[in-house]
Amino acid sequence: MLLNKKILLVYPEYPDTFWSFKHALKFVAKKAAFPPLGLLTVAAMLPPEWDLKLVDMNTGRLGDKDIKWADMVFISAMVVQRDSARDVIKRCKKLGATVVAGGPLFTTQHQDFPCVDHFVLNEAEVTLPPFIADLQNGRLQRMYSSDVRPDINTTPLPRWDLVERKRYSSMVVQYSRGCPYDCEFCDIVVLNGHMPRTKGREQMLRELDALYATGWRDSVFIVDDNFIGNKKKLKTEMLPAIIDWSQKRRFPFSFLTQTSINLADDSELTGLMTKANFTMVFIGIESPNKESLTECGKSQNSSRDLIAAVKTLQNAGLEVQGGFIVGFDSDPLSIFQDVINFVQKSGVVTAMVGLLHAPMGTRLYQRLKGEKRLTGSFSGNNTDMSINFVPKMNINNLMDGYRKIVNTIYAPNQYYARVKTFLREYRPRRRNISPMKSQNIWAFFRSLWVLGIQGKERWYFWDLMIWTIFKRPRSFSLSMSMAIYGFHFRKIVEANARQLKLAQALV
Repeated sequence: MLLNKKILLVYPEYPDTFWSFKHALKFVAKKAAFPPLGLLTVAAMLPPEWDLKLVDMNTGRLGDKDIKWADMVFISAMVVQRDSARDVIKRCKKLGATVVAGGPLFTTQHQDFPCVDHFVLNEAEVTLPPFIADLQNGRLQRMYSSDVRPDINTTPLPRWDLVERKRYSSMVVQYSRGCPYDCEFCDIVVLNGHMPRTKGREQMLRELDALYATGWRDSVFIVDDNFIGNKKKLKTEMLPAIIDWSQKRRFPFSFLTQTSINLADDSELTGLMTKANFTMVFIGIESPNKESLTECGKSQNSSRDLIAAVKTLQNAGLEVQGGFIVGFDSDPLSIFQDVINFVQKSGVVTAMVGLLHAPMGTRLYQRLKGEKRLTGSFSGNNTDMSINFVPKMNINNLMDGYRKIVNTIYAPNQYYARVKTFLREYRPRRRNISPMKSQNIWAFFRSLWVLGIQGKERWYFWDLMIWTIFKRPRSFSLSMSMAIYGFHFRKIVEANARQLKLAQALV
């Protein structure tokens, strides 16, 4: 019989990055954007008689008493959380705790963590059951890994009871894993494969029911690598089911997700998504330079008018967040101004522009390794001032150009102008306006003080507010939210500039 175990699940801290939204979350009194779905799902796979405790270090403190309480500490992390993960492991070993590690960081870089007692790698549906069986039989191994891609219809509902939902701005669910594309720099296919594996309609509705039962009535991030990997199933089965479910409950959730740009080719699909209350999509646009897109294997982007595609989605009622990369071998010196022009003209308000990195295991990593151009490991944060290979472009030109992009697109005059560009194109589906939440009221009044009175951008802030009231009144809440996001992005740009100056002073 399996002995009762006390398991501490730890999610390490994210550094202050573009996607942390740390400075924006303060406006709504939230601690983190999303809860750790992976750990919540792993928790649901553990024997029900075990005692579980979750510490998300992004929302609370990990105390020594938490570690001492546990028989085992389970830790899962993304690459960007590496430094915090190291600290957690060091603390656990100092206190004599047994450490079990899994997730993307350890799946790709487990050799860098010699102090971890046991690794449960790849997809937990396959590797966690043998770990539990061996624990029961007293014959634990150090490494559990598998190349098997499981049927994710077997994945249990996350343990929502383990998190304080009020600390987060959005909840998370997963519909599919894998991406049909093969971009050279992307490690998604390394972790989850090319063939999109999807959950069935009944399982997805159970997951939405579970969230609904907790009382959650806000945004839900569908965390898929590419939500539209299986368009046919979405259009014939999944989206009609979500629409029906949402209509019966008066649309309790708004959805955001990640897709590829070819979503713009399918008006039926975009129509179904907005009808289901999808309001935002993140798309890897990567580059306005066709040669660079061809170089990295971004075939779905290279043969189209990207700005027109973005505007098609905006016109359909979807806010497009965009990812951009500079540092490709094919990038000309004009790439920096080209990216600025693209971002401003397209109205992609949330434009994450990063330097190219080569994550371990990707085709890019293997190519650069063969060319003897690798110089280090990927930090997991491609918006900091670092790069882990020798670029074809002069490194000083690359860094200067990158600084020019971020300093320009997040300067108040450019940023607020871009919000207006977006709102002119944006055609949201009309719904009954929901009652204003207390957190949004608080965020609005805080923005009046921080942005409208204290901020360097105050004249742009007031101009945007007045313009929105008269020109786009139904988008007032979204407009003010974007002003708050811009504050966060500028803080990240300023922090990166300070770090660069410090690094240069130490050289």
